[in-house]
Amino acid sequence: MREITFVEAVNEALHEEMARDERVYIFGEDVRVGYGKGGPFGATNGLAARFGPERVIDTPISESAIAGTSVGAALWGMRPVAEIMFSDFLALAMDHIVNSAAKMRYAYAGEATVPVVFRMACGAGVGAALHHSQSPEAWITNVPGLKVVMPSTPADAKGLLKSAIRDDNPVVFFEHKFLYSRLREPVPEGEHLIPLGKADVKRSGEDLTIIAYGAMLQQAMRAADLLNQEGVKVEVLDPRTLVPLDRETILQSVKKTGKVIIVHEAPTFGGFGGEIAALIAEEAFYSLDAPIKRVGAPFTPVPASPILENFYLPNAEKIVKAAKEIME
Repeated sequence: MREITFVEAVNEALHEEMARDERVYIFGEDVRVGYGKGGPFGATNGLAARFGPERVIDTPISESAIAGTSVGAALWGMRPVAEIMFSDFLALAMDHIVNSAAKMRYAYAGEATVPVVFRMACGAGVGAALHHSQSPEAWITNVPGLKVVMPSTPADAKGLLKSAIRDDNPVVFFEHKFLYSRLREPVPEGEHLIPLGKADVKRSGEDLTIIAYGAMLQQAMRAADLLNQEGVKVEVLDPRTLVPLDRETILQSVKKTGKVIIVHEAPTFGGFGGEIAALIAEEAFYSLDAPIKRVGAPFTPVPASPILENFYLPNAEKIVKAAKEIME
């Protein structure tokens, strides 16, 4: 199977879905030819040349306008893919996403649908400092009516994005910018769909479960390799979709291993890992052989200094340290 990068997989999904359904269009800042390649990361590369200015629309620098216009278009039967260039600016679009998109179906007793995808680049590790490096997934997982997706591999990025675009509910789709060009893996050509709400066991084991998503999956896999050298068989589970959360797969894994570490890049305090930990404590408590461990960032803004940013980020070594504490 051919190998492509994470951002190429996103781009391929957009090309395929726009070709499949003329209601799909791209809406956001610099999505046509910004930075000479379709936005700062190249995710929309080639779309303007192929589909024209009526379906690949550059907008003013206003995340509120991008989100609000996209919600309105979705209500009228279009399937917009709205790009919020950096997830940090989700805050500027929050009212339209949280109070409009998320609530329309409920407010109209199921008669209205809002098939819009809000794509946004998230995460640290690229030296973008505190205003362009956050992982704000926990901000919106508390909002009923939204689906929240954060893929960790190129194949998952393609399959989940295609499913998100076809979904009749609003989807917030986080793409970790550190993975865009650094991660190259096999991706199926043509039709490749992954259902929203289905976790994936990336590595099987029986001694310890590590739950990780986004860029932290790579760190979890590396930690599993290090622990394997010491005889610890680690199961690595990627939720892929945070809302809806695949509770069954998570609980099955924890009941098998009896030990669990939850890893995410966002600060540990108030992070989504707390929700996963609560699920396990409530429904698999008597299967646990040790306390649940969480590995995340400290409760501080993302530093600008590369040295401090590296210190700030969770990594394989920190996961291994937590694993040894559990195993002991």
